[in-house]
Amino acid sequence: MEGLVEEIRRASEENLEEVIKAYIEVLKIPAVNPSAGGRGELRRAEKLQRILAKFGLEDITRIDAADDRVEEGIRPNIVSIIEGEDRRRTLWLIAHMDTVPEGDLRLWKTDPYNPVIDDGKIYARGAEDNGQAIASMILAVKILTELGLRPKINLGLAFVSDEEAGSKYGLEYLVNKGIFKEEDEAIVLDYGSPDGSEIEIAEKHILWLKFTVHGVQAHAAFPHEGLNAHRVGARLLLALDQMLHDRFSDLDPIYAPPESTFEPTKKEPNIDNVNTVPGVDVFYFDCRVLPKYDLAEVLTVVDNICKAFESVYNVKIEVEEVMRWKSPPPTSPDEDVVKKLSRALKLMRGIGARVV
Repeated sequence: MEGLVEEIRRASEENLEEVIKAYIEVLKIPAVNPSAGGRGELRRAEKLQRILAKFGLEDITRIDAADDRVEEGIRPNIVSIIEGEDRRRTLWLIAHMDTVPEGDLRLWKTDPYNPVIDDGKIYARGAEDNGQAIASMILAVKILTELGLRPKINLGLAFVSDEEAGSKYGLEYLVNKGIFKEEDEAIVLDYGSPDGSEIEIAEKHILWLKFTVHGVQAHAAFPHEGLNAHRVGARLLLALDQMLHDRFSDLDPIYAPPESTFEPTKKEPNIDNVNTVPGVDVFYFDCRVLPKYDLAEVLTVVDNICKAFESVYNVKIEVEEVMRWKSPPPTSPDEDVVKKLSRALKLMRGIGARVV
């Protein structure tokens, strides 16, 4: 075992520079999720397929999901299985290819699509989320093929689309296609810590909400003739923020942070000029809720707050669920896949793992 560990370390060091170059080539290609106005993952997926083939991966399959929001009409997913001694089971490594938008370019010190290496770190849109996982899987492929290693069970690689918007065209699509078997194990390379010691075994519920406040537009010189939706929206936002945190305030130390979070995030433009009272105000919340709470409880509190505001301010408020995802039960720290990953961290990196 010690000799094999040293071989893997040597191969990792020798191939690191080449893998980083490939990683940078992937990061140069925008893959913003179409739900945020991007063109999707296809060009990045095609580049990644060529890299994987170059590094010796033979069995590469594309499983595309139809999506008419993107120019090409498809959302790509790349799947590959390296056969093991026992071909009945597969350990899957999963990474996603899509990213969030680059945001306000004025806040960037570098071009988000021209990756820069500085002090041992790579700066680009998606370099961490989830490019680091893609790079790690590329390196694993290179080491396995170069050393001619055959794993004890199958090693499956899945590079998926649409993680940033709910995985309908990515991981969920593959699940519905029957790609994964009940006896398989999976490690999703989407969470980490600077020292690599944390293994995430639990997720919070996710709830994204869109709030639309309808008032009455007017000239700003005569505000009494209108009903300022922006002012009511601002008050509603603060009330939601306060009341949701107060109502769902329990802590669970296994999560980071340990409390439920209710974050006002996106704000849509209302009017283009300064001297108009806006008649519509639109904002969004990203809610990450401890599994001890039912999302229906959260929505009931939201509904009650909105009804109270409608009564007090004589406005109409619409609430739309942009995403609603119920988290699965936590993976037990005693599961075989968690123990194996912990042992691997200790063996290869000298790191004591901890679950979160």
